[in-house]
Amino acid sequence: MPRVALTPEAADVLRGLRAEHGDLMFHQSGGCCDGSAPMCYLAGEFRTGGSDVHLGDLAVDEFVIPVWMSASQFEYWSHTHLTIDVVPGRGSGFSLEAPLGIRFLVRSRLLSDEEL
Repeated sequence: MPRVALTPEAADVLRGLRAEHGDLMFHQSGGCCDGSAPMCYLAGEFRTGGSDVHLGDLAVDEFVIPVWMSASQFEYWSHTHLTIDVVPGRGSGFSLEAPLGIRFLVRSRLLSDEEL
């Protein structure tokens, strides 16, 4: 069972961002700016390492977008399934969708015992 998914609206935005910028990645931290909002970067622009958890990969058409989360944030979210969505509003200036007047956010649900 995948731990992460995305809405069709988010997939549409990602298609446009990939066409404009190239390969993409997501990282969600618990830090400053938009707090725990998922940030969309060019692939490899945000350096991941031992303090990050790879939640999975999102398939959008023929391309794959890896999704990462800081390990400290994952402690809080480890019991949930996350869905990346997009809503109107300006998010962080660090995420690629920010100039479009939209922002990515995470919707969550608890994982069942069978999914854990």
